[in-house]
Formats: sequence, structure tokens, C-alpha cells
Amino acid sequence: MTTLLDRPATAVASRPPAQRTAARRARLVRLSFWVPAVLYLAVFFGYPIAANVVMSFQDYTVTSFYRGGAPFNGVANYAHVLGDDLFSGTLWNTVVFTVASLVFQFAIGLGLAVFFRRHFPLSGVLRALLLLPWLLPLLVSGTVFRWLLDQDYGVVNQVLMNLHLISDPVPWLVSPDYAMTAVVLANVWIGIPFNMVILYGGLQSIPPQLYEAASLDGAGSWHKFRHVTWPLLRPTTSVVLMLGLIYTIKAFDVVMVLTQGGPAGATQLLSTWSYQLSFTELHFGQGAAVGNVLIVIATLCALVYLRAVRAEQSENER
Repeated sequence: MTTLLDRPATAVASRPPAQRTAARRARLVRLSFWVPAVLYLAVFFGYPIAANVVMSFQDYTVTSFYRGGAPFNGVANYAHVLGDDLFSGTLWNTVVFTVASLVFQFAIGLGLAVFFRRHFPLSGVLRALLLLPWLLPLLVSGTVFRWLLDQDYGVVNQVLMNLHLISDPVPWLVSPDYAMTAVVLANVWIGIPFNMVILYGGLQSIPPQLYEAASLDGAGSWHKFRHVTWPLLRPTTSVVLMLGLIYTIKAFDVVMVLTQGGPAGATQLLSTWSYQLSFTELHFGQGAAVGNVLIVIATLCALVYLRAVRAEQSENER
């Protein structure tokens, strides 16, 4: 007597050889797509992260390159980093830089996406021009802003002085009071195109019939945005903010080109501090520890995002 548990095996065994060969071939094809991706992640992501974690528990210095080993020192690197007076200030700078960049990038990008949703002459050309900051290498963008914000011959100070908005040049890059503003401005300029493109794509997916129905009900522009655009754009908004958070929290190039973490640590981020510990002070274990702290923070943010998305999906299904 054949039970329910025996039926799948019996059915498989009773298949013709041609069908079994086709099924085996289909599994091999699926496996051929999985293996390269898994190998790529293991080699270029898994191994560096594992090596960084191991290094953070070692007293890894310059001599380790020549002797080929580094003594295990437990959590000494983490204790030194977390107990350093620079840690709290660097963590605060990272939070300020990330939050300010995300807020202004998203707000301006959303405004531009809504603006370009209207069709007008040369709209495509203008959208293409606005993509330039995103396409340029970050080192080039940082160099451009270093020239624009220079205290003595920078274009920004010259324009502000000609408009009589300031009487003396502003030390954007050499004053602790203005340096964070300068790096945030540069990072916002770089991130606006990304936000605009993704949000513009989300706006294009909203059916125009909804706006027509809202107009028939007497809704104005603000009510259309509040009750039609924003609710339907929420999934795209979540993706944009999450990706922007990941990109911003590990920002490095722009800050290094503009201020190198200075002046007096006013723009020192976790990423730049990790670089300074590793390649300036040559304390590779401590630099790896700071890098791991940054990875943990980014992972926690991603988990919070995923939990919020699942909660929203469960509410929509009810």
C-alpha cells in the first residue's frame, strides 16, 4: 500500500528517463547561476569582512607585514577605541553628517522629481544635466568643492561678498564652525541626482487617473500630493532613504578631499577615523575595530528598516 509520503518518490521514480534528465539539467542550470554569485560574495565581501574581524582582535602593526603574524590581544582594540575621547565626537559627527545629508538630499530630490513630472521643453536635457554630480568621480566632486569653498579665491565667498551678504570671506574648510556645513553641502550636491532619479521613477508609476479623480473632487496641488502622491510613493521613499543611509554613513572620499577629517576633528567621521588609525598612525587593529563598529551600525539600521517594511506590509495585508 502506497502512503502519501511515498507518492512523491514513486512519482519521481516513475518518470521517463528523458524527463529525469531534463529535470537534472534544469537544476544544473539554476546552480550555474547561483555559484558565481556566491563565489563573488564570498571572495569580495565575505573574506574581507572576516579578515577585518580577525584583525580587530590582533595587535596588527607594520612589523606584522614583515614577520607574517600578529599577536592576539582580545578586545583591547575595541576597548581603546570605545574609550578614546575622539569616539563620542566622531560618532556624533557621523550622525549629524548622515542625517543632514539625507534630509536635504531627499527633500531637494523629491522637489525636483515632482517638478520634472510635468512635461515641458528641454525637460529631458535638464534631467540629464542634473545627473552630472552623480556621474562624476567623488574625488573630482570633492576637488571642485574645495575650489569653490576656498577662503581666499573661492567662488562662493566672492559671490556672497558681491551680494553684500558677508563682509569678510568665510573660512569654510579651515574653521570648526563651518567645516561640517561645507562637507554636508558637497555631499548633498552629490546625492541629489540619485534621489531625484529613483523618486521620479516612483512618480511615473502612479496612475494619472488618480490625479484626475482628485481634481474632480476639488483637490488642489497640496492635497493631491498629500493624499495621492505621498502614500503611493512611500515604498519608493523607503528604498531611497535606506540606500541613502547606507551610502552616506560610510562616506569617505568627499570628506578626505575637503577637510581630511579636520579642522580639529570637526568633520572626523567613523570612516575617516578608521583610515587615519590604519594608514596614518599605522594601528591596523584599531582601525579594523572602528570599521567593524561602522558595519554594526549600518547593519542595525538595515534591520530596523527591514522590520519597518515587514510591519507595513503586514498592515496592508490586513
